[in-house]
Amino acid sequence: MTAGPEIKAFFDEPTNTVSYLVSDPETRQAAVIDPVLDYDHRSGKADIRSADAILKSAFDSGLTVAWVLETHAHADHLSGAPYIKSKTGAKVAIGEHIRDVQRIFRPVFNATDVSGDGSEFDRLLADGETLKIGNLQVEAIYTPGHTPACLSYRIGDAVFVGDTLFMPDYGTARADFPGGDARTLYRSIQRLLSLPPETRLFMCHDYKAPGRDSYAWETTVGEERARNVHVGAGVSEDDFVAMREKRDATLAAPVLLLPSIQVNIRAGKFPPAESNGVRYLKVPVKLAS
Repeated sequence: MTAGPEIKAFFDEPTNTVSYLVSDPETRQAAVIDPVLDYDHRSGKADIRSADAILKSAFDSGLTVAWVLETHAHADHLSGAPYIKSKTGAKVAIGEHIRDVQRIFRPVFNATDVSGDGSEFDRLLADGETLKIGNLQVEAIYTPGHTPACLSYRIGDAVFVGDTLFMPDYGTARADFPGGDARTLYRSIQRLLSLPPETRLFMCHDYKAPGRDSYAWETTVGEERARNVHVGAGVSEDDFVAMREKRDATLAAPVLLLPSIQVNIRAGKFPPAESNGVRYLKVPVKLAS
């Protein structure tokens, strides 16, 4: 019988993001899920300290990183995937519906270099498709709603849910980004909650729910079913949609939304350099009429 995955979490407090190093204890192959590139929006400076921490842990543990798995094109942090790929040769995978996200945002930023076919990534995964980390099987579960391209990754008894769900005391992800949809999100969550109750769920973010003093990112299907403040204890689809849409209307855009989207639809790469050799991130300006 194949052993279950070894999982190590890395929390980036500036973006409240959790990245994971997931490995097969038998073959020592590993994958990195949702790595962060550190980016200071005020200065435009980027560095790789968070990604280096993951790589050092992998090296110290004798792991070979074979994959970088993105749950979606994040709107709150820049991806460290290209750096990890450059250091390890790992392939970068994401859900096949990244094509839709590219087509939505390519005209927003006049990003004519973006393919629209997802070819910036090494592998596009369809719902139910699998890949291997050593002897571990990774199953892609299509869980759209937060964005049209969200995937969750099932590895043994663990599922990495991206931004689809948060800890039970915090609830669920927003669904108001272009291509997002609250009703679709509810159905994706119900799909996850139909898994066995002992299934472990690993969040991509935590913000400390009111009354909680520490960050947390691991729970179970059973706990989410019973206690999730947005969908637990039999909340109906219509009630969830009404709540989610009302709540989303009050939310500000994430601080790193504009730079994150531009970079992450390019598989973590910055836009091409202009004639002066400098790379720029664009801010579309909306003028009041």
